[in-house]
Amino acid sequence: VFFREQTLTPDQHKDFARQFAKIYIHPSVKGNVPGHPEIMEMRADENSKKGAVAEVWHSDSTADVNPPWGSLLFMHEVPSNGGGDTLFANMYAAYEALSEPVKRMLEGLQAVHDSQHLYKGNPNAAAIQRERPPSTEHPIVKTHPETGRKLLFVNAVYCSHIVGVSELESATLLDMLYRHIENPMFHCRFKWRPGSIAFWDNRACQHRAIWDFYPLRRRAQRVTICDDPPM
Repeated sequence: VFFREQTLTPDQHKDFARQFAKIYIHPSVKGNVPGHPEIMEMRADENSKKGAVAEVWHSDSTADVNPPWGSLLFMHEVPSNGGGDTLFANMYAAYEALSEPVKRMLEGLQAVHDSQHLYKGNPNAAAIQRERPPSTEHPIVKTHPETGRKLLFVNAVYCSHIVGVSELESATLLDMLYRHIENPMFHCRFKWRPGSIAFWDNRACQHRAIWDFYPLRRRAQRVTICDDPPM
């Protein structure tokens, strides 16, 4: 869901999110808005390094046992070249477009979602992993707890392998699913303006930010919500 021409204080941003669920605190990236640890500022500029913008298709924090179910991203500043769009991919549609033999093959398979590689160089990595497991198994095909529809639940940022199959089979099958998710027929593209908000279901879609504005600046603030029934 997209909104235009909004003005929100940090407190209003959090209050809006709390209408739906409790606020999720990221285990490794703490809020960086002074006085508001629940808000994560997403900033990219001339000093940013590769990876500062999430350019790979993913859902957020899927290595958690119960990943966050939604995010509200509020755009404060957009690059002057008109870049910095965000793409969203519909995981219901991605599942439904698979052939019946592939759907049957995927039923019952579990993929390991691992976060250890994201904590390299983080001095708090050991403490983070004591609080929560660094990896979790999730079904490749999940059922949404509210809609009852089946969807694909794998992504290239977190999935390390499929349980119970060979390394070759796992890598081949995951790569096929990642290429399948990249199909534009499942996508929408949101062009940001200052004051725009995107509110998405982290369970039913993936997202990808386009970093086509270096060295210009893009700045947004995100509140993430959780505490949904597990899928």
